[in-house]
Amino acid sequence: MSCSPQQACIYQRNGFYGFHLYYARSPFPPLTPGMMRMYNMQFCPFAQRTKLVLEYKEIPHEVVNVNLKYKPDWFRARNPLGLVPTLELGDIVVNESNVCNEFLDELYPNRKLIPSDIVRRARDRMLIETFGQVTGLFYEIPKSVAEGTQERSVKKWRRHMKRYENELQQRGEYFGGSSPCMVDFALWPWFERLGVITVIAPETDVTSEEYPHLSAWIARMMELPAVKKTYINPRGHINFFKTLREGNPDYDYVAA
Repeated sequence: MSCSPQQACIYQRNGFYGFHLYYARSPFPPLTPGMMRMYNMQFCPFAQRTKLVLEYKEIPHEVVNVNLKYKPDWFRARNPLGLVPTLELGDIVVNESNVCNEFLDELYPNRKLIPSDIVRRARDRMLIETFGQVTGLFYEIPKSVAEGTQERSVKKWRRHMKRYENELQQRGEYFGGSSPCMVDFALWPWFERLGVITVIAPETDVTSEEYPHLSAWIARMMELPAVKKTYINPRGHINFFKTLREGNPDYDYVAA
């Protein structure tokens, strides 16, 4: 299901799904006084990081879904890079997922996700920052299948997965121990999207035989209310990656 430029955009309070209709000349949706607003694209894993934190902390908020191919001027004024997530509260505008999440954790100290211990905080940040080597493989592996270099890319995947498997083994049920921390929510969006690469490279699957702690963690994360509220099934993610590669991303696809 897609939308034409003539259709009007909707935004939702405490919601996640809605048409990404804000084309270049779309009017700016009025802010709700005192309400946190998140500018979002429903298939963006970086935006999902911030939506997970908003939901986990039960922060009242509204969501404006932005068509990132045809960005309205008022969105570019708030984020010149034209990226999501972007948060707005009164005259405060914050962007970049990790920055947004740190901002939320400081502003709303309930259910803290960033540890106060400086060493543990540094270790958590290293896990988040270096996960970029994993996210890059979501694009490298499909390309490697077409080029016949799949074995090398999958080997890199397994090496990175083993690192996080070992780290989780030491930490407990979550990367935060007995409860989630920022690492859990920073990593989760890509584990939700595993179907995008397992469909073409089955050996990348996170099985209980090869990764017992990570596979149990995935099942545990799936039970969190915050994850349930932001979850999109594999068909939705596969369709989005397919249309993105074709140059016409389907932002408004609804996977039944």
